[in-house]
Amino acid sequence: MANVTVIGAQWGDEGKGKIVDWLASRADAVVRFQGGHNAGHTLVIDGKTYKLSLLPSGIVSGTLSVIGNGVVLDPWALRDEVAKVEGQGVSITDENLAIADNCPLILPLHRDLDGLRETAAGKGKIGTTGRGIGPAYEDKVGRRAIRVCDLAHLDTLEPQLDRLCAHHDALRAGFGQPPVDRAALLEELREIAPFVLKFAQPVWKRLKKVRRAGAKILFEGAQGVLLDVDHGTYPFVTSSNTVSGTAASGSGLGPNSTGFVLGIVKAYTTRVGSGPFPTELEDEIGQGLGERGHEFGTVTGRKRRVGWFDAVLVRQSCAISGVTGIALTKIDVLDGMEKVKICTGYRLRGKVYDYLPSHAADQAECEPIYEEMPGWSESTAGARSYADLPAAAIKYIQRIQELIECPVALVSTSPERDDTILMRDPFVD
Repeated sequence: MANVTVIGAQWGDEGKGKIVDWLASRADAVVRFQGGHNAGHTLVIDGKTYKLSLLPSGIVSGTLSVIGNGVVLDPWALRDEVAKVEGQGVSITDENLAIADNCPLILPLHRDLDGLRETAAGKGKIGTTGRGIGPAYEDKVGRRAIRVCDLAHLDTLEPQLDRLCAHHDALRAGFGQPPVDRAALLEELREIAPFVLKFAQPVWKRLKKVRRAGAKILFEGAQGVLLDVDHGTYPFVTSSNTVSGTAASGSGLGPNSTGFVLGIVKAYTTRVGSGPFPTELEDEIGQGLGERGHEFGTVTGRKRRVGWFDAVLVRQSCAISGVTGIALTKIDVLDGMEKVKICTGYRLRGKVYDYLPSHAADQAECEPIYEEMPGWSESTAGARSYADLPAAAIKYIQRIQELIECPVALVSTSPERDDTILMRDPFVD
């Protein structure tokens, strides 16, 4: 049996929550390995909807759920999310939730800085969620972060607070803000510490034990490869590495543990916030796709930008992340369309590109080259076998496989867990 690593192969919002939940019901542990509560997963199980941001998707099915060291953790947001999910009848204890004790914390001062920067940037803003993710990662690499394990040593935290506040007080002064209220911050940490510490442990050790027992581990990525801080559409990216290789460093397990890499791919393309989007549709077709696909951010509620499927970007993501197979989601949103289009290349200043250039100015000028295919009038919604799909939908899926140079392992035909066509089992292959 193989472990499975799930990543988004576009700009996030590809439907990872449903696929991860479907896989989590067959896994022994689910691990979040990067990002923070800026990522949102929506699960629909037996008609009940769960919206998760920090909690791994396995928590709903009772699977051991791990928040790895690669995540930046807002402890107050976590407490609110746990309370909300428990209110829906899910039991969360230290038996089914583990938090890496070396996980960095998102503090109120990080949220403050995030908001101040975005407001001051004006037209140059990146479009962050304003939840402090970026500033928390900055403090992590700047070696001034407060981590989960520090919550057990608050009486000796002063030297770390000196380092942290020296940095933030200078930045706050530049925005005309008062210095950090250290006493208030320390009091907030004392209040939240007991809640977080009951889940804290060296998760690398627990996962090592799980792996040695021959259990199946599911690594759950957040956002998408096109938002990776190195490989995405920089600077309109997130603050972490979202590629599959991060599963190893963000969980404490080695690179030989990540197994089958499943890239989640929407049957069209969306993105939230600013940044280049070559296939974006700003017409009635785009409006219709957005409405049928309910394209609003799980975390922010922001309307997503919508466009045709971009095979160039997905092929690039699959290559960078070593994707073994993809899960194609939301094929049912294309039902009833007379024609569908796939982007097969870009035209930039008279030259044809089979990849997205790295510079933001070049990315913004890329004009998509489209291949047009017949649509289908029949419904794909709820289909659970390949034979149930219309012939035109099958041809569309087959053409996507050819263009992205990667096979389709699963096809999702609705938000419901069981409306999934399995073509290749990630846990076996």
